[in-house]
Amino acid sequence: MSLGYAEKLSFIEDVGEVGMREFFDPPHVLQEKIERLAMTIKESKHLVVFTGAGISTSCGIPDFRGPKGIWTLQREGKPLPQASLPFHRAVPSMTHMALVELERAGILKYVISQNVDGLHLRSGIPREKLAELHGNSFMETCPSCGAEYFRDFEVDSIGLKETSRHCSDANCGAKLRDTVLDWEDALPSKEMSYAEKHCQMADVVLCLGTSLQITPACNLPLKCLRGGGKIVIVNLQKTPKDKKASLVIHGLVDKVIAGAMNLLNMQIAPFVRIDFIQIILTKALSGDEKYVNWMLRLASVHGQKVPLPFIKSVEVTFLDEEKYKAAVLHEQPFLLKRRTERTKVFEMVLKINFSDGCGCLCSQINIPFDPKVSTDCSTPDKDAILQKLRDTAIQGRCCGQNAIIGKKIKLAPNGETTTFAVITNIVIHNKASKAFETEVISNGDIKKQKRSARGNRSSRKRSKT
Repeated sequence: MSLGYAEKLSFIEDVGEVGMREFFDPPHVLQEKIERLAMTIKESKHLVVFTGAGISTSCGIPDFRGPKGIWTLQREGKPLPQASLPFHRAVPSMTHMALVELERAGILKYVISQNVDGLHLRSGIPREKLAELHGNSFMETCPSCGAEYFRDFEVDSIGLKETSRHCSDANCGAKLRDTVLDWEDALPSKEMSYAEKHCQMADVVLCLGTSLQITPACNLPLKCLRGGGKIVIVNLQKTPKDKKASLVIHGLVDKVIAGAMNLLNMQIAPFVRIDFIQIILTKALSGDEKYVNWMLRLASVHGQKVPLPFIKSVEVTFLDEEKYKAAVLHEQPFLLKRRTERTKVFEMVLKINFSDGCGCLCSQINIPFDPKVSTDCSTPDKDAILQKLRDTAIQGRCCGQNAIIGKKIKLAPNGETTTFAVITNIVIHNKASKAFETEVISNGDIKKQKRSARGNRSSRKRSKT
């Protein structure tokens, strides 16, 4: 990540008390509290969830005030924790996906987050039901028309500064800005307005993985009390708002939420990540008109000058192996230039090798080459194609599948841009008798982990796919 997650987050939260002691409720007490939580969720009419760093620790993103938190280690002069995977490849936790299922069921009305990791949006929480009080490391916004752009790469600045990209609206074109707050930046008024409104309407505000120390955000849950609402806190450390809560649970957030979802007899939504690639093929006749000079380029859907962070290299081979030499593209931009006979029709095979953090090693895309101008201007049903990709990935317990979701033809110069959707990660939560079993697909392996209120166990077996 560009600034480093620790440096980026240190700009937007006050350190407060660090190195806070962690508490774990005894198993029988924890189970009783989880039962109360499940009943509270079931009976709620307007449930709001308020999240902090603790919801993302199981995603490989460190918290701040825990024994191994960023600020605790900084105060002790110890090295900061190393991320287990690139920030841009972090996968939503079981809790993130449980919230998605609660929202789809009509139970969860709104999510308020202090995190900048973008995992609520990536998990599938609708933007209109989410307030990101401190911004989003993967979001750019247009100050002129208000358009938002959710990226697959980390925006490399903080403090609402201008970035190098522009609004894609033809009637606007203003320079975009990052959305992560710096020390002197006030909380975004629009996000705060919606957050306050929903907290006032809430009959339950469920606080997950937050120390509730950062003002003014930490006071939002209290707004439900005036209308007779309840506050529930799930956190490993004590918080200043514990005395205001009707229920305080000291336990790992994932285990607590898994237990509650099990009691509610609700499945946790699987997570399927889809990334996008543009393959640009341009062609031009040589001066003597005997050959076609062509160029193949892999580009980001966010702009041709933007890197593709999830791709490590591209291997290009030709089905007519005797005539055309294979190539390996190691560096971005991934670009291949060749000259072929004017009338020659052939097919290229692209083996796209993924970077660390993706759930599979590679994906294969076949690209037909015809020197003539393509006339295929059909518009595929993007939503239907994406849904089919998700269903196939979940059913097959594997990733790497791809499909065309868009195509543009350009006559001068002769060229075509094809947009592919590719499944790059999949995590499935299977409901068991007393726990949820999580399957994380990684490079052809299925890593299984059981989570319940009492603990977890892990095992690994080789995928058949």
